[in-house]
Amino acid sequence: MAKNTVEDIRAQFLKKRVAVLMGGMSSERDISLKTGTAILNALQRRGYDAISLDADRNIAENLKTNGIDIGFIALHGAFGEDGAVQGLLELLGIAYTGSGVLASAISINKVATKKMLAYHGLPTPAFQVVLAHNGDVGGAVKSITLPIPFVVKPPEEGSTIGISIVTNSARIAEAVSLAAQYDCELLIEEFVKGRELTAAVLNGEPLPLVEIVAKNGFYDFEAKYHSQGTTQYVVAPEIGEELTRQIQKLAVETYSVLGCSGAARVDFLLTPDGKPSILEINTIPGMTETSLLPKAAGHAGIDFENLVEQILWSARLHKRALR
Repeated sequence: MAKNTVEDIRAQFLKKRVAVLMGGMSSERDISLKTGTAILNALQRRGYDAISLDADRNIAENLKTNGIDIGFIALHGAFGEDGAVQGLLELLGIAYTGSGVLASAISINKVATKKMLAYHGLPTPAFQVVLAHNGDVGGAVKSITLPIPFVVKPPEEGSTIGISIVTNSARIAEAVSLAAQYDCELLIEEFVKGRELTAAVLNGEPLPLVEIVAKNGFYDFEAKYHSQGTTQYVVAPEIGEELTRQIQKLAVETYSVLGCSGAARVDFLLTPDGKPSILEINTIPGMTETSLLPKAAGHAGIDFENLVEQILWSARLHKRALR
């Protein structure tokens, strides 16, 4: 991007009033508040007219009252990452960061994502969907046909909330019961043993890979946000240039086929024989002190404030709202 173009874009956005939408009503509210606060501070340090707004039931009124031009979405989970707030912002004529309504709705749902990946021939673990209507755990358990070991996931929860790895039949009912607390539709996914890698994509371009090495072998909620040094993050892991490029290419293809924009992060498992398998995509990656997107961007020479600014500028893609 030419220097004068960057200056023009920055000048345009400096005239806009930005609301960092954080908190919200999902189970990931606390993480969103951390993400949003970090983003707000970065925007204000860069000189933007930015305020914070909690995305509660009064969000539409608060957006209008505060004269907001752009919503910087720092929400995780339901009502923020699923296309709901994106649709609201479009109705209000407010531009916003990240992916649009359809891409957000598909990407947050692990079942819909995997169906799209399978349709486009992208590698993802085998899976099936079972239903636990009205808490019918027994019926859901009987419907499972995938062989053990497998993973049970509620399709629309993030941060590994409600997820269990089932290694013996005695744990199936417990795993299904946990996931059913969050959704009646459950994803049963083949357990793939391998190294955990994540590939971030920023405005269509891949960033360096990050390998996650969790002490307990499972990158769960505790390992993500309360690791206290027990989880290691290896930026640009030594897996060879060819394999690195292959995984980055798969990440960009995933981002593209789902119609994403702005920043996103694609999670992979890499088997011992060097085969990458796509698990899911996160269209609003975390921006806390332990978050993976800032680590990858930093290794590529993009500091935190620059990263936040580039994500802000992704609001240009929603042109019918940005004036």
